[in-house]
Amino acid sequence: MTQSEKNKATLQTANAAIDNGNHEEFLAHCTEDTIWEFVGDITLHGKEEVRQWMKDTYLSPPVNMVRHLISEGEFVVAEGVIKVMTKEGTYEESVYCDVWQFRDNKMAHLKAFVLKRW
Repeated sequence: MTQSEKNKATLQTANAAIDNGNHEEFLAHCTEDTIWEFVGDITLHGKEEVRQWMKDTYLSPPVNMVRHLISEGEFVVAEGVIKVMTKEGTYEESVYCDVWQFRDNKMAHLKAFVLKRW
């Protein structure tokens, strides 16, 4: 298995953990100094900020539908649709393109392009 294939499999495993509501299992696949950059919005620095964001954002496991998963070298790109439950109990749907950079077999940097559907 190439490194690209390993990185792709790691992201799939991590996403499965989120689908099951297991944030800690997901975070085990991230570097301690992971950076999550939501383009045009916020940037999270380190696992603790990501952990808190997940707690605040994923009130229930999101519904994530990955349409395309492309891997080359240290990068994995995921394109899809995600539905996240709001505090009002309804789902908000967004389209996204996530660009993950890996370091030492872990997710080190996320550049997320997210657009809410109307």
